[in-house]
Amino acid sequence: MPPRFLTVGIDVGGTFTDLLAIDPRTNQVKLAKVPTTVDNQATGFLAALAAAGADPATVQALVHGTTTTTNAVLERKIACVGLITTRGFRDVLELGRRTRPQPYGLRGTFEPVVSREHRLEVPERMDADGNVVTPLDEAAVAEAAKTLIAAGCEAVVIHFLHSYINPAHEKRAAEIVHALWPNGYITAGHAILSEYREYERGVTAAVNAAVQPVLDRYLSRLRLELLGKGFDRDILVMQGNGGTASSQFIARAAVNTVMSGPASGVMAAAYTGRLSGHPNLITYDMGGTSTDVGLIENAVPTVSGELELEYAMPIHVPMVDVHTIGAGGGSIAAVDAAGMLRVGPESAGARPGPICYGRGGAEPTITDANLVLGRLNPDRLLGVDSPVTLDHVRTLVEDKVGRPLGLDAEAAAAAILRIANDRMAGAIRLVSLARGRDPRDFALFAFGGAGPLHATALARELGIPTVLIPARPGITNALGCVVADLRQDYVRTINKPLSALDAAAIAAAYAEQAAQGRTAIGREGVPVRELRRVLSADMQFQGQSHILSVAVDNENIGVAGLHKAFAAAYFRRFGIELPEIPPVLVNLHTAVIGVRPEIPLAALAAGERAPTLAAARVGERRVWFTDGWRETPVYARDRLPLDAAFEGPAILEQLDCTTVVEPGDRVRQDGIGNLLVSVGTSA
Repeated sequence: MPPRFLTVGIDVGGTFTDLLAIDPRTNQVKLAKVPTTVDNQATGFLAALAAAGADPATVQALVHGTTTTTNAVLERKIACVGLITTRGFRDVLELGRRTRPQPYGLRGTFEPVVSREHRLEVPERMDADGNVVTPLDEAAVAEAAKTLIAAGCEAVVIHFLHSYINPAHEKRAAEIVHALWPNGYITAGHAILSEYREYERGVTAAVNAAVQPVLDRYLSRLRLELLGKGFDRDILVMQGNGGTASSQFIARAAVNTVMSGPASGVMAAAYTGRLSGHPNLITYDMGGTSTDVGLIENAVPTVSGELELEYAMPIHVPMVDVHTIGAGGGSIAAVDAAGMLRVGPESAGARPGPICYGRGGAEPTITDANLVLGRLNPDRLLGVDSPVTLDHVRTLVEDKVGRPLGLDAEAAAAAILRIANDRMAGAIRLVSLARGRDPRDFALFAFGGAGPLHATALARELGIPTVLIPARPGITNALGCVVADLRQDYVRTINKPLSALDAAAIAAAYAEQAAQGRTAIGREGVPVRELRRVLSADMQFQGQSHILSVAVDNENIGVAGLHKAFAAAYFRRFGIELPEIPPVLVNLHTAVIGVRPEIPLAALAAGERAPTLAAARVGERRVWFTDGWRETPVYARDRLPLDAAFEGPAILEQLDCTTVVEPGDRVRQDGIGNLLVSVGTSA
């Protein structure tokens, strides 16, 4: 049996599947970037291993970021789900919060995860204090389960009122259903989200049930494929909270993998920023299909439990807080009926892709615009099937975008970039200025296959002084898989005024959550260096409906400490003090983190370096900037001397992406291969 030494991260994106493998014995790095196989992600997964020459039999740790559950929900390729709920509350999942798909006019459609004919009621009731009002009718539960099985339901949700405070009825109902149900796809609401608000808890549990069979089948198939190739260990799967979990257990809480793709990139950014001395970052991940932006303070990503994946689909499990817009390299540019240029959210995807990929695409995209403007080298594009000429791309850009606007091909391409950059700058403002953070206090961490093409222009527009571009921008999500720790999140609803609580009760709740986390991580059997905890509390002023997350230093913070922390957080967010209104402690949160062995980031920048900057230069070409066309030097980034320092304009090319340095910007490299761009005041 060959020795096992490789640590491998594989991230499946909308357009590409990325692989990063590190041999800790030699610090040798293997990379791969192959087209995503949408119909079966396992095919692209295995293709990435083959492309990198990574023998599964030599892999000691394998971490996987997957979009399986996210895609299943968005495309409604989910299991048939049944619901057993408290009598009188079958329509909670559909009534929601009295919002509308469109704010104006009675337009839009909505399809609940569980159809009405599969939502059944049984007699039972707890009050808000957890006292039994109506005993559970066990015979009715058994009859409901039989009815759902006969209706063809593959998974079932048990969702009772106030189960977050007393789950006894849900637990007993689950036992009854387990004795009858033909598989293990049974979700009890309190086990997924032990938090008040029956609508959000119910939808979260319903989404879990809907994707549980999908994820379980995918991971089981993948494990069998890998076993046949000599990999007989467990796969770690990325979660939306930025941590990992064993593939043997994650299907039970499959909803935790929703949005795990963006989370892996943010975790890589936090890891890289901490080591490079930039703990405060705005992350900017531009891929082939979308752009994700997030915020990192003191090397800790912002985590939220209030994601709404789409209209009327709140998923209230902890997830790395990212804002996503439909602006990626494959986003389609078109002139609408009103004569306005629109870029995205429609995407050419992996198939047919941008025009320049030669797969039959005929609609101009952001990638095509960058090519027309000289920012991309047509000879270095990844994923090209049948090369097309630059003139062919120019002609289609001019025909589809330029002619309706009265522009030539270059002006049309420049307009596409301007619109795209404006949309992405708006997304960055949403995660910074809209939340009381000044973007000038952060560095912009740019990654993804297309992020470094646009980063310096965005930083200049937003006043961000520094852009940090990691050594391997195009496979940063795969790096996030490699460096991610194990993580388990717990929430407990208190929902009482602070004045009615005591410090001992708060400390006891945190201690109980910590014990649960230690047990769960120990059960996964994955080696960790240490266990850490991240504590927080959801709070609000009495009478308010929205909550504010407050960081908690330690479990012994006490009532006075929580009061002070909430007042400070509220003032920072809204710029106002309300000392006359009593605060309410809504939820206590604990994240238990199993810290995995560190990965040497310097290995990503290892390789043969040129002795001088001039020796790393590979050519020159005309590139368009906001002040016109310039003859611009082109460098092989992998060969830049580690002490390289120079001014823009410049183009830096590497396997996984291209970096554009605007005129007036100054570039240097740090000791672990990151590019640090000091942004000039004008182009």
